[in-house]
Amino acid sequence: MTPQPDPEVGAAVKAADRAHVFHSWSAQELIDPLAVAGAEGSYFWDYDGRRYLDFTSGLVYTNIGYQHPKVVAAIQEQAAHLTTFAPAFAIEARSEAARLIAERTPGDLDKIFFTNGGADAVEHAVRMARLHTGRPKVLSAYRSYHGGTQQAVNITGDPRRWASDSATAGVVHFWAPFLYRSRFYAQTEEQECARALEHLETTIAFEGPSTVAAIILETIPGTAGIMVPPAGYLAGVREICDKYGIVFVLDEVMAGFGRTGEWFAADLFDVTPDLMTFAKGVNSGYVPLGGVAISGAVAETFGKRPYPGGLTYSGHPLACAAAVATINVMAEEGIVENAARLGAEVVGPALRELAERHPSVGEVRGVGMFWAVELVKNRETREPLVPYNAAGEANAPMAAFGAAAKAGGIWPFMNMNRTHVVPPCNVSEAELKEGLAALDAALAVADEYTQ
Repeated sequence: MTPQPDPEVGAAVKAADRAHVFHSWSAQELIDPLAVAGAEGSYFWDYDGRRYLDFTSGLVYTNIGYQHPKVVAAIQEQAAHLTTFAPAFAIEARSEAARLIAERTPGDLDKIFFTNGGADAVEHAVRMARLHTGRPKVLSAYRSYHGGTQQAVNITGDPRRWASDSATAGVVHFWAPFLYRSRFYAQTEEQECARALEHLETTIAFEGPSTVAAIILETIPGTAGIMVPPAGYLAGVREICDKYGIVFVLDEVMAGFGRTGEWFAADLFDVTPDLMTFAKGVNSGYVPLGGVAISGAVAETFGKRPYPGGLTYSGHPLACAAAVATINVMAEEGIVENAARLGAEVVGPALRELAERHPSVGEVRGVGMFWAVELVKNRETREPLVPYNAAGEANAPMAAFGAAAKAGGIWPFMNMNRTHVVPPCNVSEAELKEGLAALDAALAVADEYTQ
């Protein structure tokens, strides 16, 4: 679709937003939201006719791009047939979505509890783990994000937690492996893995194994920096959980449904958790949907004992119909395979080449359509381009980089000292190369702030 400029309508949309919409994670008087006129495929555009290649996939959820006609049609057909129905009934779209998801989850994660999104999926996974074990504590990693609801944000291991951290949520944080900024003085991935596992088991020992209900990890952390865990780490966590009777929860809200070039990132590591959360890519974000995939052992706990939790819109027919269509589209069009191929053959090589030329790039890392570029002020010392959790003038270098990216026609996903390359999983090779060229130009601006 060719964008048709209409600045007058854009101004009205913007005025209504500023008058009435309260935006998340924002100081309301300091933001300037772009008024979006439309989107299609890997692009969106504003009311002035400027088009942007979306390197954010919305919030890393439009895994099949915007406005896929088969998913739009499925939503329309479901709305004409049955727009909504209470969760206690068996509904075709809900049953089929659960079946298709269970077919793709690892191991025996064959029961699906539907939620409205990722944060409440985490809330319910934690509740299930506590009820299953009879234990209170949850262990989660620093450099993680698990959602914005009260329990999920306390589980989170980045600054978004701080304002809501009650210190009474039964959460203990630990360091997960990240060799580039190792907390274990490691020199190799093997050392980082071994020392991180030792640190985790020591943390459990000092907290008391009999008090720990669950360990929750993002299979590959998302907004925290896309740190792909070293070989053997997740398998090691699985062994530790089995040793102490702890429920292992993998958060695949961001990494799932093709983002890593596999249906689930767990498949990259040949590991099966006891519970797995999902959302976002399950239906490309077209209608809010999330869920928990549940193992046989945990599901059995609630075979004759009621599960004390639920949601009015659990398994909403419109959302589930969108999930069925999305999963089928991904299978029919080879979208998961496309993400794997382009990550290995285009994105990875291109980012490594950019890292060689730009002093602002400390490291690139990722897989599939899930990559991060770590920006630094000094490549030798690895000093971050801006301070941790920087804001205002302290964040000026990142702001300048972001402005340059937008001027070049890509909308970047930035968090602290990183920019992420997370376009739709069905992005074309030509679109990717266009976006990577714009990223190259934006990195030249970041280079101006290096030492």
